[in-house]
Formats: sequence, C-alpha cells, structure tokens
Amino acid sequence: MDNQLTTQRLSIRAFEVGDLVSFTEYRADPQIAQYQSWSDYSLEQAQNLFDQMDYQQFGEPGLWFQLAIADNRTDQIMGDIALHFIDEQQMEIGFTIAKDYQQQGVAYEAVSAVIEFLFNSLNKHRIVATTDAENFASMALLLKLGFRKEGHYLQNIFFKGRWGDECFFAMLNSEYKAKVKEGVNVLR
Repeated sequence: MDNQLTTQRLSIRAFEVGDLVSFTEYRADPQIAQYQSWSDYSLEQAQNLFDQMDYQQFGEPGLWFQLAIADNRTDQIMGDIALHFIDEQQMEIGFTIAKDYQQQGVAYEAVSAVIEFLFNSLNKHRIVATTDAENFASMALLLKLGFRKEGHYLQNIFFKGRWGDECFFAMLNSEYKAKVKEGVNVLR
C-alpha cells in the first residue's frame, strides 16, 4: 500500500509506535472485545503485534496486516482494519472501531476505501469476512457494503468458554464493479 488511503475524514495507514497506547485502550474495552479473539488486551500484546508486522511485505500471500484508521485532522486512532492476503487473489478483512467512534460512519467510510483499493488498485478477485453471529452491527455493515452472506456456521467455534456461531460473508470483484456501473451507491 502506498503510504496511506485517504477519505473525506480518515487516513487508513500503517501503524506507528505512537498509536499503540490508543490501540491498546480500545482493544482492552470489554465491549469492544466481546466478539473478538482477545479478552484483556495489553500494551505488550500491541507492541508484539507491531514488532511482527513488516509493511515492506504488504500483499504477500498468507500474511496479515493491521492498518490504523486515523482522523485526518488530529491523527487520533479511531480503529483498525485487519487484512489477510489469503492467496494471490483472495482477501479476508476484519475491523474494530473504538467505542467513541462507533455509530458515526467511521467503519463504513474506512472499509469502503479499503474495498475500493483492494478491487481497483490490487485487482483482487474476492474479499471475505467472518463475524460472530451475535455481532449484528458488523453483519449489518457488511450487508450495507454489498457483501453477501454465504453461510451461518452453527456452534463451529469454542469461544470465551462456550460454543458460538459464526457468519461468513463475501464479495466478488465482478459484483462490486457491477454495482458501481449501475450507479448503486454501495461504497461512499
């Protein structure tokens, strides 16, 4: 990714050391963590994630990258987007938004920009996302973005002491481009 993606309000960019305290704070919030794989997120975990990330390898199949979502004016971290380069043509996406920035269109604006980049600049074939079946906000966002719900897996994951369901979503490049061509305001 060339430096950063910019929208009207946001910058989607590589993490910087100065982001880690804010990143840790919102990830440690029990409300934010309830549908995520972590429980008590620490600064040490954030530092380890940061140390393991080599943005010079961005786009390498099999690797995950964490991108910061920051306010254009203040550079304050508002959330993050995880990108998994599954293989040469397929991507997995995930997102986390700090509580103070939820219900403000931040996730929609940031994920829209990333989808546009993945399909138009990187020419990826397919983007997928998996979410907890109880995470209605994330599922609603994925549907609003134009993803299709491809599956609902019953009790497929043992998660935080109990069996849980997950929902699987996907969007093809051809679907994205057809909606753009039709003038459907899928993204933005």
